[in-house]
Amino acid sequence: MLSIYKMPQISYNVDNHVLKEEPHLPFMYQMAPNQDLYFMGIVKMILHFQWNWIGLLALDNDEGEKFLRTMTPMVIGSGICIAFTIRIPIQYLDEKAVRSWSHPIHQQRKCNILVYHGDIYYVMTVVIFMKPDKSTITSLVGKVWITTFFHEVSLRVFLGMFPVLPIHGTFSFTIRGNKNADYDDLDSYFFALDKTGDGAFHCFNSNHRLSVKRWKICREKEEKEAPSQDVLEMILSQDNYRIYNSIQVVAEALKAASLSRADRSLKEQWKGSQKLQPWQLHPFLKNFQSYNNAIEGAYFDENGDMAVGFDIVNWVATPNRSVKRVKVGSVERRGAEEIKFNIDQDIVVWPEWFNETLPQSRCTESCPPGYVKLVKEGAPLCCYDCAPCVEGTISTQEDSTQCLRCPEDEHPNKIRDQCFPKRITFLTYEEPLGMLLNVLALFFILATGFVLGIFIKYLETPVVKANNRDLSYILLISLLLSFLSSFLFIGQPHQVTCLLRQTAFSIIFSVAVSSVLAKTVTVVVAFMASKPGSRMRKWLGKSLANFIVFSCSSIQVGICTLWLGIAPPFPDSDMHSQPGEIVLQCNEGSVVMFYAALGYMGFLAAICFTVAFLARKLPGAFNEAKLITFSMLVFCSVWVSFVPTYLSTKGKYMVAVQVFSILASSLGLLGCIFLPKCYILLLRPQLNTKEQLMVKLSDGL
Repeated sequence: MLSIYKMPQISYNVDNHVLKEEPHLPFMYQMAPNQDLYFMGIVKMILHFQWNWIGLLALDNDEGEKFLRTMTPMVIGSGICIAFTIRIPIQYLDEKAVRSWSHPIHQQRKCNILVYHGDIYYVMTVVIFMKPDKSTITSLVGKVWITTFFHEVSLRVFLGMFPVLPIHGTFSFTIRGNKNADYDDLDSYFFALDKTGDGAFHCFNSNHRLSVKRWKICREKEEKEAPSQDVLEMILSQDNYRIYNSIQVVAEALKAASLSRADRSLKEQWKGSQKLQPWQLHPFLKNFQSYNNAIEGAYFDENGDMAVGFDIVNWVATPNRSVKRVKVGSVERRGAEEIKFNIDQDIVVWPEWFNETLPQSRCTESCPPGYVKLVKEGAPLCCYDCAPCVEGTISTQEDSTQCLRCPEDEHPNKIRDQCFPKRITFLTYEEPLGMLLNVLALFFILATGFVLGIFIKYLETPVVKANNRDLSYILLISLLLSFLSSFLFIGQPHQVTCLLRQTAFSIIFSVAVSSVLAKTVTVVVAFMASKPGSRMRKWLGKSLANFIVFSCSSIQVGICTLWLGIAPPFPDSDMHSQPGEIVLQCNEGSVVMFYAALGYMGFLAAICFTVAFLARKLPGAFNEAKLITFSMLVFCSVWVSFVPTYLSTKGKYMVAVQVFSILASSLGLLGCIFLPKCYILLLRPQLNTKEQLMVKLSDGL
């Protein structure tokens, strides 16, 4: 009806989107701040206290629907889950209706944060209806409420009537003001309104301020004077700040309109008009930016919305049924996108049921560092399970969505929340395993040297001469070098040791196996040459044995030379095979060449074993075929079992497996071939005669 007369209408209450969007209300001006900043402040506050399980309550009207439509996506987009949404009916509110919508609050006991958008009157009504049910009222009161509609005057009135209210510890977002004043009664509230007109605009009432029929007389052309400090302290309370701002805007519009009457360009507009008409204020009211400096602490944006900041107030109910307002923080807009939020957590007074500790409101307890969130199917994102990070990964924050892998040179601790440098390790001489292998290698070297010394001492005896004395010396020297080569595998790998380690081992063992093969062939040739008219006599002697040793060893030398030329071994570090360790090792360079050298050695051993096995029953007093068969059986067994063991072992124990294989196979050759001969040389010298050899040989024939 007022729009018909183009009369300006000022709304100082909460931002009403219905009035703003209504096209038939072009003369309605919103003096309330935009609520988007208030919504953002609530979200930032919830995130600050790490709450993620909240309930939304709003009145079942247009404002409540707007609140839910705006707040729901904003909350969910910030990673906060909504336990329940309640629309409180405003037409008819009885005990049955209260219990129906308060049921979700009673059921969701983990939800301790309630965001309420509506008048405090409905909360008071709910408490009145719920008084008989102590369990239900406890579930409602024992929460932290966040709202905008808690005002000091209304709170004091209702606290006097109903002392049991869910107010203690409640947070509200109130429009920021520069002054705060405490009121003892309602009379001072109305007194402040009167002083606004009397002090600022020189207006006075013709009758008592509470009279129904009264007139306000104001001097229209009088310059507006700033109210006194005493008046400001009364009118700039949180409850009246919006009214004061609205009056300031209207006053500035009136002042601008009065000054514009003297403008020549507007003479015709004012011609014949003695008084300022209401419709003439619209051009000045629409341009709010012109009067920003009139409103301390507030300004209007390009949409005409008041962009004042909000104070975060913590309400504390005292035992004497009074309420205390404690400012604990603020939220304000800085520029188009930036929101400045701050809160002093130390001065917040929490409800007594939380024992002065920070309330928790989470669907699931936070996953500690070292764990990762696992989303439950069909459940909200805030309801999840916690699972420990997998091996080699960590999480350093609570509620991590993924575990991060440590750098290659670091490893997680036991609880998997930090990475520590890995320990550098290799097969050392000092550790028990290295010492054991060293002692065995030294013992076998001494034993081989002892056998070699015995053979040198008895070099002219038939036992030593049998089956080629030179081959025995070559084999003993090869076994001695093979025991010595085991030291290349122990200790920190270097460039030289890596180059010599596998190549020296392969060549030495090829010479040893070639010597054994030459011994086996010598036995066969000697038996065949002993037959009358045999053509094998021309093969007897050192030439055949030397040819076998040289040719078989040369092939292995060629393989190793090609290996060193194509992809030689080099020092490397293994960071993954052993948790918490960096294993220093020799990279083989070319795995194909490594297994080629090992395979060739196995090929020689297989030929030697086959020939010796076929010649094991040949007659002769000192037939080595039987001894060679047993020695090659041990040799082949060791290296056949070496391959799967080597492939299944990690870290420095791979080196230990190879060293053990070298020692075991060399010991097999030394013991099976030379131990029986040493027994005859040292303990049964009567058998070490040429006559004994000839007798056995003739008996065999």
